[in-house]
Amino acid sequence: MTELLGYGEDALTFWALKHRVSHILQEFDDETRLSDCYIFYRPSFGRQSKKSSAVFGEFDAIIASPQNIYLIESKWDNLAEFTEEKLTLRREQTLRHEIFAWYLTHWSAKYANNWAQFEKEQRDNFHFKGKKIAHVNSLLATNLEFVLNRLLDHCKNFSSKDNIKNVLIFFYKGTPKPSFEVGRVFKLVLIDYGKETSGNFVPLNLQEREK
Repeated sequence: MTELLGYGEDALTFWALKHRVSHILQEFDDETRLSDCYIFYRPSFGRQSKKSSAVFGEFDAIIASPQNIYLIESKWDNLAEFTEEKLTLRREQTLRHEIFAWYLTHWSAKYANNWAQFEKEQRDNFHFKGKKIAHVNSLLATNLEFVLNRLLDHCKNFSSKDNIKNVLIFFYKGTPKPSFEVGRVFKLVLIDYGKETSGNFVPLNLQEREK
């Protein structure tokens, strides 16, 4: 079998989605099996641009179980801004979670294939300074509709914002195990990748084995 190796934060995120989903879910007392999850890797909702006030960036991952929807940011211990006491997420990162949570809680099956109706009925409820709701027929609206439908169809118990979990995965290598605060909005999930690398590269071939 051809060996697939990756380096850096994005590769570690992809590796975690193949090998550590159960660990992530257990941090929330969610016992869903990997095979019962729906996962998006690096879903993009547009890069920051002066031309569009509707775009709001890219998550590192989104995981949907029947219980919850997990919005994920990933960081690793090779960051220049990381200290042993603190890791601060930028405002555009936290805003991304707020905006997508709004879409999740205001979308419903009645809007499927009718973004124009959603935009018309909900635009006055979209209160994010300097931002606008995605416009009908835009690529952003098309992508949002696809992702929202898939996530909410899979998360059968979704009923409110309580089913949305903001996750900060921090990848660290070996010991000591880091300890720092990330605030009340995000839950910190620590993943040790120290024993998984080969020459500082992480293998991406194998699937997580079901427990």
